[in-house]
Amino acid sequence: MSDSINLSELHWLLAIVQSIDVGVVVLDREYRINVWNTFMENRSGRLPDDVRAKSFFELFPEVDEHWFRRKVESVATLGTPSFTIWEQRPYLLRFKNYQPITGLEDFMYQNTTLMPLKGLSGGIEQICLIIYDVTDVATNRLQLQAANQELQRLSSTDRLTGLFNRGHWEEMLRQDYARHRRYDRNAALVMFDIDHFKKINDSYGHQAGDAVIQQTAELIRQSMRDADIAGRYGGEEFVVLLPDTESEGAVTFAERLRQSIEAHEVVHDGQAIRFTVSLGIADLSQPTSGYAQLIERADTALYQSKSAGRNQVSLYR
Repeated sequence: MSDSINLSELHWLLAIVQSIDVGVVVLDREYRINVWNTFMENRSGRLPDDVRAKSFFELFPEVDEHWFRRKVESVATLGTPSFTIWEQRPYLLRFKNYQPITGLEDFMYQNTTLMPLKGLSGGIEQICLIIYDVTDVATNRLQLQAANQELQRLSSTDRLTGLFNRGHWEEMLRQDYARHRRYDRNAALVMFDIDHFKKINDSYGHQAGDAVIQQTAELIRQSMRDADIAGRYGGEEFVVLLPDTESEGAVTFAERLRQSIEAHEVVHDGQAIRFTVSLGIADLSQPTSGYAQLIERADTALYQSKSAGRNQVSLYR
C-alpha cells in the first residue's frame, strides 16, 4: 500500500515538475544532465532524450565553467542552496527572449537557484538547477531607471544647448571648489558672453540668435577636456570650470576658444552670421572666501575684456 502511495506521489511530482513555468535541470556530480523539464525543452529547443547524460558545459558553452563549478561545489559541500539574481548576472543560459518588448536585449533575464539533492545514502548525489524567467521584472526596472536618468538629465541641462544649466553647474562648482581647496589644488574659471548679442537678435531674428547660442555651445564642447565642466550661465553667457588648471593653461584654453568662435560662421536662413566673444578668467591661486567669489572675479575679468574693446581674454589679478 505504501509503495503504491509513493509511486502515486512520484507521478504527481513529475507532472508538477513538467508543467511549472520554471526551468528544472538535475545534474549529477559529473555535471551530466539527469532531468530536463518542459520549460527547458521549449526554451532551448532540445528534447530530453537529446540532452540526458550529456555534459552541461558542452551543451551551454556560454556558462562560465570555473564560476559555476565553484558555486555547485559550495552547494554540495555546505548542503545549502545558492542563488543568483539578474542584477548581478543577467542570465546563466542564453535563452532568446520572445516577448514583444522593443529596444531591449533579446535574451531572457534569469534568476537561478542551486539546490543540493540527497541520495538514499544521505550524501549529496545531485544538484537541482532552477531557472526563473524574470524578463518582465528586469525590463520594467531597467525602463524605470532609464526614465529616471532621463529626468535627471533634463533637470540638470539647458534645453537649448545641452550644457549644464545654471543651478546644476553652480552645484558642481561648489563641490569642485571644496575638493580643490581641501587638496590645495588649483582650478580656473572661464566666464564669457557673446558680444553685441542683442544686435544679432535684432538684425537676424531670435531663431538666428538661438542658432548662434547652440553653435557656441558646440564649439565649447569641441574645445574642452572630459574633466572640464561647462554650463550656460544665462542668456548669451557661458562658464567653463577647468579643474587642476593653472592660470596660464586657462588663458591658453580661453584664447583658443575665442579664436575658434571668431573664425566660425553661423549660416541661418541663407544668411552668414559672424560674431565674437569676450572672456574673463579667475583661478584659485589667490585666496577666496568661497566659490561665489570665484564667479565674481571671473565676471569682473569679463567686464574688463568688454571695457577694453571686446573680443579678448582678461585674467583677474
